[in-house]
Amino acid sequence: MRPRISLVVAHSRNRVIGREGQLPWRLSGDLKRFKQLTMGHHLLMGRKTLESIGRILPGRTSLVLTRQPEYVPPAGCEAAIRVPDFATAVKLAADAGDEEVFVIGGGEVYRLALPFADRIHLTLVEAQIEGDTTFPALDAREWMLNSEERHPADARNEYPFAVQLWERTIPS
Repeated sequence: MRPRISLVVAHSRNRVIGREGQLPWRLSGDLKRFKQLTMGHHLLMGRKTLESIGRILPGRTSLVLTRQPEYVPPAGCEAAIRVPDFATAVKLAADAGDEEVFVIGGGEVYRLALPFADRIHLTLVEAQIEGDTTFPALDAREWMLNSEERHPADARNEYPFAVQLWERTIPS
């Protein structure tokens, strides 16, 4: 059986997810939620996302989607598994018995995975942010907001944000 495909993304009101290869905000609460949500699962990411993180996230299997067959992960990321396509990543997770694969970016990988996604764990950053990478717009006919939890800005969270769970209404 195919594992559930879940996208985990934080974007601003104008759908910005990155600027110059980095997150353009500091949200400690969101990072803690990300860790709790993804622990023990397979993470699918693009090469640039792996390199911006700069290390393997403990307790998770990192799958790196790249068209470069000779790609070698940088120091600190040697345990990352290179996959040539989305289907291979999903099969690796299924073969390992994982019931859910988390797609964690970047922009190109989100666009590739969105048609196959069952869920989107979205952190909506309540601000207009300048950036060079965006998340695709959701088709309101295909997605339904299941839950939302709002958080104020504070010393550890630069902006107010809302944690949302979106469920696909039309099977992928």
